[in-house]
Amino acid sequence: MSKLRIPVNDLDHRTGDQTGKVILVEYGDYQCPHCGIAHPLIQRLLKQFNHDLLFVFRNFPLQEVHPQAMIAAQAAEAANFQNKFWEMHDIIFEHQDSLSGKSLLQDAKMLHLSVDRFSIDWSSKEVISKVETDFEGGIRSGVNGTPAFFVNGNILRSYDATFESLAHAVKSAG
Repeated sequence: MSKLRIPVNDLDHRTGDQTGKVILVEYGDYQCPHCGIAHPLIQRLLKQFNHDLLFVFRNFPLQEVHPQAMIAAQAAEAANFQNKFWEMHDIIFEHQDSLSGKSLLQDAKMLHLSVDRFSIDWSSKEVISKVETDFEGGIRSGVNGTPAFFVNGNILRSYDATFESLAHAVKSAG
């Protein structure tokens, strides 16, 4: 059984109950259609299990298959410097079929980010390092595709692109 090799930490993007009994970690790719399917399921999970669930998103851009995944991950990380990670995260998934540098800049404008700062941060060493660190942590944890979910540190093998499979995993872990 694959285990989460990098524990959830202060560098992670977290939402939900910060003291939740269940920690769901996703290694995701912003251009992956399967991650796009999972995105609204996770939002629904957070509503249903709001007092028991902490959700963590980590970048795992599969650049050979999804050429825009890396710039999308960088855009989300750059938005984080202006405290808008989750807003950018959601917009990217909602528009994942039209990802481009130009569309991501438009998203930054729509979120009222300082576009000058966003443009600098987007390609900064710190942002690229964060994405690469997430990716390497996924590799060390046995991730080889997206989305890859870990529930309380154990890989979720039963995810079948349904809300029920995620909900069952959260209930079982709680």
